[in-house]
Order: sequence, then C-alpha cells, then structure tokens
Amino acid sequence: MARYTGPTSKIARKFGEPIFGEDKALEKRNYPPGHHGPNKRRGKQSEYAIQLKEKQKAKYTYGILERQFRNLFERSQRSKGITGEILLQLCESRLDNVVFRLGIAPTRKGARQLVSHRHITVNGSIVNIPSYSLKPGDVIGVREKSKSLDAIQRSLSAKSNVYEWLAWNEETMEGRFVTVPERIQIPENINEQFIVELYSK
Repeated sequence: MARYTGPTSKIARKFGEPIFGEDKALEKRNYPPGHHGPNKRRGKQSEYAIQLKEKQKAKYTYGILERQFRNLFERSQRSKGITGEILLQLCESRLDNVVFRLGIAPTRKGARQLVSHRHITVNGSIVNIPSYSLKPGDVIGVREKSKSLDAIQRSLSAKSNVYEWLAWNEETMEGRFVTVPERIQIPENINEQFIVELYSK
C-alpha cells in the first residue's frame, strides 16, 4: 500500500507541530513552507479548511491513508461511545503504533517497517500487518532472531516515554497491551471533533 515518502519537515511546518518526532528544521523555521516564507499574508481559514487540516494531521501522525482512515471512522461510528474518541483509540490500537509506543522503534514509520519485515510477534505468532488491531491482553514481542538487531537495541536504550495502558518486560523484550487508552491518556494534539464534523457533512 502506498505511503507518504516526501519531506517530513515540510509537513511538520505545515501543521506547526513535530508530528513525526523531533525536527530541527521546524525549530529553525517555525512557520508554514512556501515561496514567501513567514511574510506571506495568510487569510482567515474557513471552517472546512480547519476540519480538513485536522484530519490530515491525524492521517500523517498515524501514517494512515484516506480509505483506511475512513474505514476506521465508519467503524468508530458503529461503536457505542464518543465517535471521535473511539477513532483515536482505534488508531492507538494499531500494531505499528503500539510497537512505536513501546519504544521498539523510534518512529511509527520505523515500527511499520519492523512489523512488515516480520520482526514482531503477537501472542507468540509473527504478525506482519502494521494495521493489525490489538485487543487488551495481547502480548507484543520481538522475534527471537531479531532481538539483537542494532536498530531495536538503540531504540530501546533511548526509550523515555512510559504509557499507562502498556506494560514492558525488558528481560523478555515483550510488551502487553493492557487496555485501550482513555482520550486523556493519548498525547497527540488532535481535535477529533473537527474530524467527526468533516466526515458528517
């Protein structure tokens, strides 16, 4: 499936946030990209433009393309509860996102690659589908042959964030998806209500 492979700094500057991780280019030029730079007059955005921008931010953040994202939205609509909150919970439950959150990979893009290249297991079996939806209690591990990979070792040694809905065992290099996170526990700066309003038009 196609993925965005263009310049990440340009996208981060567009949204004014380091959505792909730390970005020195964004720190130096904290304004949208474009020929006229920070001096360009930018008019007031319409309601539609604001909603569309929020949807694009969510898609870039989680590395999901339009059809898949819409499917997640429709699934969240059919579920009981707040649609926008469930949408983000479904994004957070993806295998590639959890591999990133556990610190096995430094970015979601890197996590997606590890999953696709069959380095990750779920409940003891190799799963190579990045969009695989995890359930509470699932155990995510690094395949035995892959535990010595430099990329994984470097990422785990630099790991700093700890999330309440995940548990990590350093000795076995396994993590547990304890529970689906509440909205307040999801650190992403996304206004999910704008996305719901956009799709509901």
